[in-house]
Amino acid sequence: MARFDPPQIQDNPDGWGPCIMPEMYKDLPYQPFSKDVRLGKVSDWTGATYQDKRYLGKYNSAFGGSQYAYYHEEDESSFQLVDTARVQRPLYQRGRRMFQQTKQRRERERRQQQAQANMQVLTKTQKNRERDRQRMLKKWQKQFGKQMQENRNKAPMKHRDASVQIKDDWPVVEEMDFPRLTKLNLPDIKDAEDLMRCGGMEIYDKTYDRVTTKNEKPLKRINRIFHKVTTTDDPVIRQLAKTQGNVFATDAILATIMCCTRSSYSWDIVIQRVGNKLFFDKRDDSDFDLLTVSETATEPPQDEGNSINSPRNLALEATFINHNFSQQVLKPGEDKYAFENKNPFVQEDEETEVASVGYRYRKWDLGNDIVLIARCEHDAVMYGPNNEQQFINVKSLNEWDSRFSGGVDWRSRLDSQRGAVLATELKNNSCKLAKWTVSAILAGSDQIKFGYVSRQHVKDTAKHVILGTQQFKPTEFAAQINLNMDNAWGILRCIVDTCMKLKEGKYLIMKDPNKPVVRIYDIPDHTFESDDEDDSSSEDDDESESEEEAEAK
Repeated sequence: MARFDPPQIQDNPDGWGPCIMPEMYKDLPYQPFSKDVRLGKVSDWTGATYQDKRYLGKYNSAFGGSQYAYYHEEDESSFQLVDTARVQRPLYQRGRRMFQQTKQRRERERRQQQAQANMQVLTKTQKNRERDRQRMLKKWQKQFGKQMQENRNKAPMKHRDASVQIKDDWPVVEEMDFPRLTKLNLPDIKDAEDLMRCGGMEIYDKTYDRVTTKNEKPLKRINRIFHKVTTTDDPVIRQLAKTQGNVFATDAILATIMCCTRSSYSWDIVIQRVGNKLFFDKRDDSDFDLLTVSETATEPPQDEGNSINSPRNLALEATFINHNFSQQVLKPGEDKYAFENKNPFVQEDEETEVASVGYRYRKWDLGNDIVLIARCEHDAVMYGPNNEQQFINVKSLNEWDSRFSGGVDWRSRLDSQRGAVLATELKNNSCKLAKWTVSAILAGSDQIKFGYVSRQHVKDTAKHVILGTQQFKPTEFAAQINLNMDNAWGILRCIVDTCMKLKEGKYLIMKDPNKPVVRIYDIPDHTFESDDEDDSSSEDDDESESEEEAEAK
């Protein structure tokens, strides 16, 4: 009969475990342990008992260690078994993709066979037509398939706000859509006649023509006053209105009206009809003089609030850059080129330095007894190759973030592919460039100078660098950007004729913020009037506040 002898157990009254270490266990390595180590995985030879990944290390020692790992002394440690054979997954793991592809292939082959069968019963002419149709179908699918997919994935355009709140009691007296305006034409406008020239301009520093991305120059802040005075506050226009002309405006207002069909953002202009005279003005508290950024881009900036890339903050930044660049590229120490009359907006006791600007009050005969008088501006003078004197307008294009504005990085493309950079700007800022060009043509400028200014760092709107310059003749640049001056004069004449038919009073012309439409509203005479409008001294609409706000942003 089998017999079981129980092992001898040592009694340890003073502690836990055996009192004496047996000889047979003396040389075995010691595995450290902790009292909180679980003892449940001793006989788990398969490793599949605890499949929940949360408990993979449930029974591992807190001290780790590999004392019991087996190593063969003669094994080559660098030996590896490489199996490049593709593991064939079972059918239940392959999913439906293989079957879907097979089904699509069979369907495609069936359609091709049916098409071939149909072709056999067609005449030769019908076969040719069918081939042409199939060829055009493939071409359209290739051309528009990707574009349609992008349009589906594109985020919906946000609703833009109007530049001024329209009240319910302001009736619409005229509505003009862009397709109608683009068909207007007024050719053979005679050259303008100078009535008065005021102000003084500094000379352009040609060393900035040699600036490249390799020797970029930092943009400096230059504290000078820019007078952006509206039409009726201009003392010279008030004087001229007594004797000649019946339509009065500034070059900026005229450029906005003449290029209105390119605009996407909302803008507004106040029109006052006094007797048989028309005065085009901007509102005192409007953002009319701020430069738009990426207004005509496929995806214009849509950030909101305090974001540095919101439309308003980008406009403040662009205006700040344009003001400083136009003054930095001049030679301040040398003698100015002065017109016959002094700057009409400078007060005798004014201590702050005034920006370089020359005003030309010019007259155009638009026919039908319409005589236009406008204040136009030059920014500087320059000497040509034969040392002839040229009047120029200086403007700046600014790069804010190439990832969201066309994908063309100026620092890598400007020197080698300047045409690509300019083409992207023409696409994204078509309205702004057209207005600059119209202003230069109205003023009679010989050249228009563009500066390429970029942020020193993409997230820093306070520091900028000049990467290069480029100049054009305004008429040649107008042809390059497809700007038709006959159409521009036609749009202006249409709006003037419309307003001349209205009764005396005040009107508002505004571009709809979300539609390609311009509307003229009849507004009360006291609308937009400020309390200090009766003051005899003309107000100087100083843009330095906008600069400070832009820099703060």
